[in-house]
Amino acid sequence: MTDAHKTPENAPEQSQLGKPSAYVDQYDASLLFPIPRATKRLEIGVPAASPFFGADIWTAYELSWLNLRGKPQVALAHFTIPCESVNIVESKSFKLYLNSFNNTRFADASEVLARLRTDIGEAVWRGGVVQSSIGVKLIAPELFDREPIYELDGLSLDRLDVECTRYQPAPELLVANTADESPVTEVLVSNLLKSNCLVTGQPDWGSVQISYTGAAIGHEGLLQYIVSFRNHNEFHEQCVERIFMDIWSRCKPLKLSVYARYTRRGGLDINPFRTSYPQALPVNTRNARQ
Repeated sequence: MTDAHKTPENAPEQSQLGKPSAYVDQYDASLLFPIPRATKRLEIGVPAASPFFGADIWTAYELSWLNLRGKPQVALAHFTIPCESVNIVESKSFKLYLNSFNNTRFADASEVLARLRTDIGEAVWRGGVVQSSIGVKLIAPELFDREPIYELDGLSLDRLDVECTRYQPAPELLVANTADESPVTEVLVSNLLKSNCLVTGQPDWGSVQISYTGAAIGHEGLLQYIVSFRNHNEFHEQCVERIFMDIWSRCKPLKLSVYARYTRRGGLDINPFRTSYPQALPVNTRNARQ
């Protein structure tokens, strides 16, 4: 096989997605499989001086370990991974990694927290210079009832009775009224985002919130554009960056943020947030479908 035809190191095809996997229940940080962000960003058209920043917000619902007496412990975990990190972590490898805690004894939750922060931080910055830390928060069972269900704020695009015929990303559907010199500020939401896993083709279901200031974006075309991802194969993070870049380049808003909350798979949900201007990250609050 020539170099030109070799599979790139840490390409999605080399991950455990869609493959039988041994169940490892003893702690093993090597299970994490980082995938470089740069390859897809080049394809999407993200320039070197990226117009966005933000984070990928993960929730792990299936985290357990043993205390020093062998008694199982459980917790929820929230992870915040900065989007300027070198890599994403492939979700099945993340799940296998979390499973490796199941029969491992730790002194207390703080030791688990430290391992998570160190291991995931190393994976997402591998091959580059660490620019910022990742966030990890453990939620103990006595606090589970403080985890609310909350839907995305904004005007629902799904109210529109539109004809949808495109099921691969069609940015030409995006139209902004640039003739009107008065910028508008809108927050628009849809529950009709669906894409497919880049490797397995399995469906990924999500809700998306688009906030912008600028020339008014046509609501019907925006909804049709969101629906056009329906048969598209791409990871969650990449879909959100594609949506951001398509709106940014075609509608030229003054400000833009795109936030998607995807339903969980394997006990994990992934919720990418990208914004063109400084603001606080969204609070990691699940919606009803998650």
